[in-house]
Amino acid sequence: MEEDARTTDAVESAGPPIRVLIVDNDEALARAMEESLVKVGYECVVATSGPQGARKIETDTFDCIVTDLVMNDVDGMEILGKPHDNAEAIAMLTRLRGHTHQVYTGIALLRPSDGLLLQDLCVTDVPMRAYSDEEIFAYVATGDPLDKAGAYAIQHSEFHPVANLDGCYASVMGLPMCHVILLLRKMNIQPNADVFAGCETLLEYQCPVSNAILSSEI
Repeated sequence: MEEDARTTDAVESAGPPIRVLIVDNDEALARAMEESLVKVGYECVVATSGPQGARKIETDTFDCIVTDLVMNDVDGMEILGKPHDNAEAIAMLTRLRGHTHQVYTGIALLRPSDGLLLQDLCVTDVPMRAYSDEEIFAYVATGDPLDKAGAYAIQHSEFHPVANLDGCYASVMGLPMCHVILLLRKMNIQPNADVFAGCETLLEYQCPVSNAILSSEI
């Protein structure tokens, strides 16, 4: 609570908020983006019907438009998207179990004022724990995997599919904040609060790679 208060004070004392339009067909992911960005001082509007929804909004009133795409790569050979049904979710989770795969999160930022488009890609190694068949069946029964790339949510409070992550947790959830901030800086758009403290507080995760990302070491 004390950290939240410090973040709120920093946001309120920094002047008018930066307005961001989030465009994504996945409402759950869009809302997660919104929560992350609002936490660090941005004013957000979500268009969850993709580009069609964005067309109904006066985009020139925003400082920046953000969208992303998340894919899971297994053994460098196959891309795992969202499962079509429970059987496919079980198959995906069974295949991922006990192995490390890569999550690719592509980010695109558009500045409506002049049409500047910037893009970046975050790649994170994700080691999955050796969960049991029973755990897979119980998790799939919740319905949570059906709208997730790779059929899992790293943050799920009961399933806990990932062993010990040594990379960007936010990227696996869907929005790698450090990469977003790097692109925003290139647009001369600075956040109104301590983004990295806010991200770590929100995710309850001490990020081991944020400094290296921000210094362009990785």
